[in-house]
Amino acid sequence: MYQSLSIFLTCLIQLSCLVTTHAEVRLPRLVSDHMVLQRDQPIPVWGWADADERVTIEFSGKTFTTKAGSDTKWRLDLPAMSAGGPYTMTIRGKKNTLVINDILLGDVWLGSGQSNMEWRMQQLLPHTKNDIDSANYPMIRLFDVRDTISPSPLADVSSDGWRLCSPQTVVTFSAVAYFFGRDLYQRYQVPIGLITSDWGGTQIEAWMSPAALRPFPEFAVKLASVEENPGGSLEQLKQAFARKLADWQRTYTVADRGFTDKTSPWSAADLPTTNWRSMQLPGRWEESGTLPDFDGVVWVRRQITLSDQQAGKPLVLHLARIDDVDSTWFNGHKVGGTSPFDAQRVYTVPGSLSKAGTNTIAIRILDTGGGGGLFGDPKDLFATVGEDTLSLAGSWLYEVGIDTRQAPKAPNLLFSQNSLTSLYNSMIAPLIPYALKGVIWYQGEANTDRAYQYRQLFPGLIQDWRNRWGHEFPFLFVQLASFMNDKPQPADYAWAELREAQTMALAEPKTGMAVAIDIGDSTNIHPINKQDVGKRLALAARRVAYQETGVVSSGPMFKAMRVEGRQVRVGFNEVGTGLAVRDKYGYVRGFSLAGPDHVYHWAKGTLNGNEVLLSSELVPNPVAVRYNWGNSPDGNLYNREGLPAVPFRTDNWPGLTIDKQ
Repeated sequence: MYQSLSIFLTCLIQLSCLVTTHAEVRLPRLVSDHMVLQRDQPIPVWGWADADERVTIEFSGKTFTTKAGSDTKWRLDLPAMSAGGPYTMTIRGKKNTLVINDILLGDVWLGSGQSNMEWRMQQLLPHTKNDIDSANYPMIRLFDVRDTISPSPLADVSSDGWRLCSPQTVVTFSAVAYFFGRDLYQRYQVPIGLITSDWGGTQIEAWMSPAALRPFPEFAVKLASVEENPGGSLEQLKQAFARKLADWQRTYTVADRGFTDKTSPWSAADLPTTNWRSMQLPGRWEESGTLPDFDGVVWVRRQITLSDQQAGKPLVLHLARIDDVDSTWFNGHKVGGTSPFDAQRVYTVPGSLSKAGTNTIAIRILDTGGGGGLFGDPKDLFATVGEDTLSLAGSWLYEVGIDTRQAPKAPNLLFSQNSLTSLYNSMIAPLIPYALKGVIWYQGEANTDRAYQYRQLFPGLIQDWRNRWGHEFPFLFVQLASFMNDKPQPADYAWAELREAQTMALAEPKTGMAVAIDIGDSTNIHPINKQDVGKRLALAARRVAYQETGVVSSGPMFKAMRVEGRQVRVGFNEVGTGLAVRDKYGYVRGFSLAGPDHVYHWAKGTLNGNEVLLSSELVPNPVAVRYNWGNSPDGNLYNREGLPAVPFRTDNWPGLTIDKQ
């Protein structure tokens, strides 16, 4: 949360820097050296000049003329051209002449969404080292939009402009977008322009225009507030918000029982903990059922024993990951604190704090929303003293410091990166009308708690972006990868419901979905395998955007089920050259059956040609089937082309998020 507030203040400064005058002909950052223009479509070029000023463009041996309107904006749509280049474009006004060099005609793709689209090649090292070292593709051009927020549409984006793809430039570029673009370039040998406009942890409604959100009555009050003119200068707004934030932080700390306990602060080494309860760590408290649907502050404590030989030596705490913010003490002394929820916590304890016998670790965990707790792989939760390693996985004591339902509310941001329309205004609207081949989208993690609502929000975004560009371009997206653990028996999961909402979006024309459920990581919301994500998006592009016949771009998709006594027969579309299972014995995993009681049980499955036969001794009268319905399920059904089956359910029974808005 605190990181988000800091970004908010930074963006206010960035917003003020985008205000410019129009005394000379000026161009958007997209229209610049090394740009890739979309082939085989009219080519919009636009900019600003004095009102009624004559603007001339010379391009590919032809001259085009227009005039700026009363709003100082001008636009020319150049005729469609085939792939090729490089070209030079000259733009003249009455006061200045601009020359744009090294222009290519090819295919332009916009990549957007949240952190899994944003995740950079360098963040996946050493996994991507060879890919970075070999990224010498001057015909692939990269354009990254900087994170910026705005309560109203901006004229231009913040960016360093177009860059040629090289080991030096790709290292800070989106891994998914790069692997997608590289596959397309290697196949079609035409220039590829990749525009990325993404921001981690963002909700879909921040990427939607006001018009796209108006059909949703649940957003009416907030939308009206966003569209109001707040008044005052940016500096005044910044100062006022900083004062409110400081007051809130003081109040929030005072309300935490860990600081106000009359016995002793909960960071103290000698705190009595007779009434504290225990939880197993690592693990999120919602998943374990320890603290369901809890947001707020939880303190956790654990004691470790050091020998005489270990005492007095520096000690390093490895605390896996903590969602969202931690403050950590050792024997009553603060030794560290980190805010990104997905960062590995590693804190060094001075030798002067470690003693022979019992030592106490205390951690204050602030969960601002969604999952909470100390999570990750047990092997990442340990302490080292010299050459010795002490596991910290297992039972920890815990107590609630403050429940957000009883806590004072945070000050109301004028706008943030998750405010309605804030990213559409600053990071999408300024890109229009730059001609695109299509869009790739990887987002949804931040909307899992409102998955049923996403069924309408996501198609609404697709339709709105197409309307804004005036072009029904292909829209390809990634279904959420696996993340977090599952319960031993079949259950309901918000992440499964979000994946279902994404699958439903395939009803929109010219859409394609890359399934990633088999290449996720239950302990990391940012799985490292982005190569296959890009490859599967490229397969969808080959079919949807490039209309290749015969290409298999999807794994098996549910077609129909038929009950045959105690057995169910399930058929599929998109089987390619046939169904396959990744199990040397041919067993099918990941299916469950339910009877009229709506209770699901694991099913035994076998392949029968391009169908799957299912049964369960606990379900004598099956009526419904689910496959890979979970956070990180282990289903193993594929087609022979190696693409995983799309998760599905045949029932329409109310889910966890049906009433969440």
